[in-house]
Amino acid sequence: MSSQEEILNDGRFSCVARDPRFWEMPEKERKIKIDKRFRAMFHDKKFKLKYTVDKRGRPVNYTSTENLRKFYALSESDSDLSENDSKEHTEKKKKKKKAKPKGEADS
Repeated sequence: MSSQEEILNDGRFSCVARDPRFWEMPEKERKIKIDKRFRAMFHDKKFKLKYTVDKRGRPVNYTSTENLRKFYALSESDSDLSENDSKEHTEKKKKKKKAKPKGEADS
């Protein structure tokens, strides 16, 4: 089969390399942004299906959550919020751990 360069040098297909309709879509634009209301679908068991065959009957070994991560992404503001929530949660745990020895010393 011909190499990619030979195909692009062919006069019939030379416009394909310059035409934006045939450019690959960037990763940021490819995925649909999901807001925080629907972020549970990435880890909830209700959304997880294990497939053994694909639509053509060939054996496969993947789950539906892999497809969700492939086509959907959390919106940036929501992912920032989730990171901040996790940081606040760990800070609260640290504060509770520090507070317990002081409380035990008083009693």
